[in-house]
Amino acid sequence: MRTFGVEEELLIADPIDGMPLPLAAGILDLAPQQGEGDGPSLKSEFKQEQVEVNSRPCTTAAGLRQEIQLGRALADKAARTVGARVAALATPPVFHATPTLGNQRYATMGHEFGLIAREQITCGFHVHVSIESPEEGVAVLDRMRHWLPVLLALSANSPYWMGVDTGFASYRTQIWNRWPTAGPMDVFGSAEGYRGVLRELLKTGVPLDEGMIYFDARLSRGQPTVELRIADVCLYAEDALTIAVVARALVETSARHWREGVPPSDVLTSVLRMSNWRASRYGVNEQLLQPEELVPCPAADAVGALLRHVGPALAEMGDLAVARAGVAAILRRGTGERLQRHAYSRRLRLADVVSAAIASTHQDGERTDAGLMLR
Repeated sequence: MRTFGVEEELLIADPIDGMPLPLAAGILDLAPQQGEGDGPSLKSEFKQEQVEVNSRPCTTAAGLRQEIQLGRALADKAARTVGARVAALATPPVFHATPTLGNQRYATMGHEFGLIAREQITCGFHVHVSIESPEEGVAVLDRMRHWLPVLLALSANSPYWMGVDTGFASYRTQIWNRWPTAGPMDVFGSAEGYRGVLRELLKTGVPLDEGMIYFDARLSRGQPTVELRIADVCLYAEDALTIAVVARALVETSARHWREGVPPSDVLTSVLRMSNWRASRYGVNEQLLQPEELVPCPAADAVGALLRHVGPALAEMGDLAVARAGVAAILRRGTGERLQRHAYSRRLRLADVVSAAIASTHQDGERTDAGLMLR
């Protein structure tokens, strides 16, 4: 049984006007320090207007569900003490004129990358899945790359940017892909091939360090895991769990195919960018690219293809029912982007979007109507 865990980047916001607040340092000072193995933990992120919640490695969906819920509650409890709340929003709906950089490394990035860094107030969702070796990890990266856009579509939660509706389901993807190393990756072929690509990228002097290798999925630097980084932070904890269990099954399926001698897809990286773009633009609302044939199809068909692909692994891990129910809920009610737009439509106030998102961040995805009520 592969272990898995998640990192959720959460927006720190004023609960009244919805403005992002640069209070991460104060929140981290007030949050209880968790000992090793004691539960989810908090850490700083690129901007002081966000905080990252890290789960512990888990073996079961039930365990990870609890970690996600506890982590969100931990961050929100600390935020309340400084007059703020945390919301699972992948971009801030309310215009934010003065993004605030975090530590010295981030400040250096801000100087080097200019407006890209200054406007980089986005919140992602990263899933870590254990691997047995770097060789297995790279084999997984090579064999799952064309399935990752479906995970992006299932997570889409960022329609607003700079105070306007962008027309995208995940505009965070467009902002994030300004970084020179972000996006889909080529087939590496081996662990040495992967390391060779990193060496060539770092030799250019554009990325400051290996931490700036922002592929849609990569080998984790500090843990024996594959890190899937393509998703928006999900409005509902239950959606985050759904994507995590599917991601773990995708890693397991890809590893099995490698052991069985199944070669990776030869799809061009430039075509994968088109698949990412469709997922970013439409989420689960219209057409995506079919992951194997890379031609337009209804979003539900692309999602169904992914579930069939990873179905045996989901079943063996005991996650098939969780994945099916979670995906069905997302397709029925939409992702966070649809819920945000619904909240805005009631009174045409972006502050209402943030208020609704705060409520939805801390309840499960089946309580949609309650999460969108303006109180």
